[in-house]
Amino acid sequence: MLTSLFVALAISAVFAGVPNSDENKRMMDHLSDAEHFKNEHHNKQFDHDAFLGEDQAKTFDQLPPEESKRRLGMIVDKIDSDGDGFVSLVELKDWIRYTQQRYIEEDVHRHWVQHNPDGAETIPWETYRKNVYGFMDDMSQADLQAPNSEGFTYSNLLKRDRRRWTYADGDLDDALNRTEFAGFLHPEDHPGMRDIVVLETLEDIDKDKDGKVSLEEYIGDMYKPEEGELEEEPDWVKQEKEQFTGYRDTNKDGFMDAGEVKDWIAPPEFDHAEAEARHLVFEADSDADEKLTKTEILDKYDLFVGSQATDFGEALARHDEF
Repeated sequence: MLTSLFVALAISAVFAGVPNSDENKRMMDHLSDAEHFKNEHHNKQFDHDAFLGEDQAKTFDQLPPEESKRRLGMIVDKIDSDGDGFVSLVELKDWIRYTQQRYIEEDVHRHWVQHNPDGAETIPWETYRKNVYGFMDDMSQADLQAPNSEGFTYSNLLKRDRRRWTYADGDLDDALNRTEFAGFLHPEDHPGMRDIVVLETLEDIDKDKDGKVSLEEYIGDMYKPEEGELEEEPDWVKQEKEQFTGYRDTNKDGFMDAGEVKDWIAPPEFDHAEAEARHLVFEADSDADEKLTKTEILDKYDLFVGSQATDFGEALARHDEF
């Protein structure tokens, strides 16, 4: 069994998480580790994380519906920045962007302090390597090279982190300052790191390692029928196949190359916070006036903060906010 260190390693591998079937799925992963779509339906856990901020939604606290609604109402008051009694698309977008950035800043701070307790200007690669992968020094070469072994898994993670570190190291001194370290931990939030995000995405999906993504790999990345399942594939899978052949594979060679993958996951001028805000407004706007009242949001509180079946968001249990 992998040790708890694996969790620490995964922090830097932001885009190695479970993918989703959204139009811009991988560049939206920084809103939540949850799948954006699940079992053909929009996953409320994704909305929960995006709305509250992943830092507040990682842990759940069981609350009665009445209390969760009361606290959600207080959050709505914060979102309604102009105090007009409505949450506009802009206000909701700004809130989602705020929760995103708060999570990233807190995560970077936590790891910066962990790896740099003395408050130095930079963290050298060797310091980071020893902190995260130092245990591998005691592993045998046989264990590190044996396919499907823990050592082999760690070895690949080390190589991936090393490469990402090099991409983030703007001044090429093999040490990262805080800004560079933020890019290393959260490349999705740094335009200069888009190429490494694309490369890692391609590697994750390209199962036969031929340097490109086939239709089967593309669909397999987001939909895996249960073993022995004979049911017809969902309509959204059929639509994704049409998207692949009609739009993703622009040169019509039957594959997505690195350039086509980049166009897919990192389209220019795409605002992920606005896309999620538009979705939430669409789901909760009962009178179709393109803005939300507190009542409309509370009526959809399971969409915004989870449900009692899955526990409510940690943000609703933060005593310092309520």
